[in-house]
Amino acid sequence: MAPRFLLALAICKLIVTVGLNVEPAELLQLGVGKGLLSMDRPDVESASLDFGMMSRVEPLAVYHPSSADDVARLVRAAYCSGRGFAVSARGHGHSINGQAQAAGGVVIKMSAAGPAAAKGWPAPRVAAEERYVDVWGGELWIDVLRSTLERGLAPKSWTDYLYLSVGGTLSNGGISGQAFNHGPQISNVYELDVVTGKGDIVTCSEEKNSQLFHAVLGGLGQFGIITRARIALEPAPQRVRWIRVLYSNFSSFARDQEYLTSLHGEPASKKFDYVEGFVIVDEGLINNWRSSFFSPRNPVKISSLGTDGGVLYCLEVTKNYDESNADTVDQEVEDLLKDLDFIQTSVFTTDIPYVDFLDRVHKAESKLRSKNLWDVPHPWLNLLVPRSRIADFDRGVFKGILGNKTSGPILIYPMNKNKWDQRSSAVMPDEDVFYLVALLRSAAVGGGGDASRRLEHLADQNRRILKFCRDEAIEVKQYLPHHATREEWADHFGDERWARFHRNKMEFDPKRILSTGQRIFKPDFGSYPNTNTALSL
Repeated sequence: MAPRFLLALAICKLIVTVGLNVEPAELLQLGVGKGLLSMDRPDVESASLDFGMMSRVEPLAVYHPSSADDVARLVRAAYCSGRGFAVSARGHGHSINGQAQAAGGVVIKMSAAGPAAAKGWPAPRVAAEERYVDVWGGELWIDVLRSTLERGLAPKSWTDYLYLSVGGTLSNGGISGQAFNHGPQISNVYELDVVTGKGDIVTCSEEKNSQLFHAVLGGLGQFGIITRARIALEPAPQRVRWIRVLYSNFSSFARDQEYLTSLHGEPASKKFDYVEGFVIVDEGLINNWRSSFFSPRNPVKISSLGTDGGVLYCLEVTKNYDESNADTVDQEVEDLLKDLDFIQTSVFTTDIPYVDFLDRVHKAESKLRSKNLWDVPHPWLNLLVPRSRIADFDRGVFKGILGNKTSGPILIYPMNKNKWDQRSSAVMPDEDVFYLVALLRSAAVGGGGDASRRLEHLADQNRRILKFCRDEAIEVKQYLPHHATREEWADHFGDERWARFHRNKMEFDPKRILSTGQRIFKPDFGSYPNTNTALSL
């Protein structure tokens, strides 16, 4: 074994049994369980960055666990050490603002390319009759899908991008166009195995250790590391009818979206299976990476459609089907579309396999990677906007702050609050219906090119959007939140939820060693290194 990968269990036993004080650097000279503790530069460098590529924070080491026991041993070592060190779980590294970083501590690498079983982690176990699957917390959703499809089943609720870890999305919410019907991914979990901040492995559900169960779901990694999740399944359809229609009037667009998402209680034949939408403000062709529907042979220009304030809105819906209802899917789609107020000449339809629809963003990723446009800064801003103020947001942001450049897709679609379990740690506006507005922008690298695509410009727009919401008293909540101060975090949660969140932190991670990259709580050990470095781009 290379000298950078050193293994031992004796030191952990000493720490746990007698409370031996150990410097983190000393710990690395030994090891933890059967996993690999690495100070290798490629490992450390990879864990120093995330998808956002806007900050760089170095851990002391990266841990590659082989089991939940390994994760527990490492966390217990951090908890029992008199010196202490930060521990953060990292899935696919898709956070934006360094949430999975651990300054001067240890990042636990929970995910890797390919199925978890190939890396020595537990393989997905599908219980077909009970309709659930047990998966490793670091398993990517694409591999969960592949495993369940072998039994003709699939999870009910998704994210738009499947190369994310199960533990990562469940620590935030997990939303896509199915959320109006099934709720977010955190509403479709039966059971979890969690390693708490004390290093204990706890199985929890609504019936067993329910406080921890609800705290962890949407808990931003603050209360424990998810090592196993039991996910609800349903029969998987074979194909998807995928439809996009355009609107030039925001009121009509929002009214139709809200109508379609209000049908969640109807039979499957009388509702769509997925409802999303996006905003188009760029001049010229509608050709960003979410708009592959619009053929270059038949270009659509914003100026030709009589837009309101130079903005178009695209409603995106799907209807799942298989052989049993293939003969009726056309009529079902027609019935659902007939009363909608879109531009009648703007209907774009395609028909693809179910897997291809769910994995649609990965195909776009491959194209961007081929052009070196994927590994760039991503100053994303995800907001949950109350329904009562979405028209004000449209006027101030879509038709105001953004101008006529977006530098990436802007998603917008409503969700139903009654599909979210209020006992979870997830935060949302206090209205029955609220919208996700996701500004998924990519910044240009280097000082040249279009100034509107530079990181500084996009970050400034984000600040202006948040200031606009504050000034206009639009009570938005950040999804995948990022706040600078404890006061901002308390305001994010609100008094009652913040009190509960703080109480849970003190119970399940009293030394505040987990997910320090979120910057919600200050760790309870020594001097916490502040090595956050903004990248110069």
